[in-house]
Amino acid sequence: MNLTELLKAEAEFMYATTEKLFTLVDNDKLGWKPATGSNWMTVAQVLHHCTNSCGAGIKGFVSGDWGLPPGTKFDDMPPEAMLPPAEKLPAVKSVDEALKLLAEDKKTAMKFLSEAGEANLLSKTSTAPWGGPKATLFQHLSHMIGHLGQHKGQLFYYLKLQGKKVSTQELWGM
Repeated sequence: MNLTELLKAEAEFMYATTEKLFTLVDNDKLGWKPATGSNWMTVAQVLHHCTNSCGAGIKGFVSGDWGLPPGTKFDDMPPEAMLPPAEKLPAVKSVDEALKLLAEDKKTAMKFLSEAGEANLLSKTSTAPWGGPKATLFQHLSHMIGHLGQHKGQLFYYLKLQGKKVSTQELWGM
């Protein structure tokens, strides 16, 4: 197995387990968020964030296209535009919409994982537009798959806090 195949297998698994968790969400709970603390996303916002937390980033690292308006650069963006508070984040209107968007993001991820080029995965290095240390393309792409996994875990705990009967099997796709 080469690195491209490894990334694709990890992405396939992450999308599949995330999709299964999406199907456990009730449409009438889309506005739910934890009652204590602050700056929590609603379920609808977590679903939306999952639908662009992997493929969009993979596309950006591989192609340089981050989906910014023409002439806009990350360096010119104020911090609140880079990481807005939860109440300003977009949300889905239904679980069906979230499932559709997740499938589209998966297609994007798989397309750009294929286009990355095996030789580039360890030889091409960069810093993420939002900062951090220089890393290989492989590391950045792996981090994007992990980003989806982080928010999949967030959704899992949201479901648990709502009283849903979810367990390790649902979290890890067993």
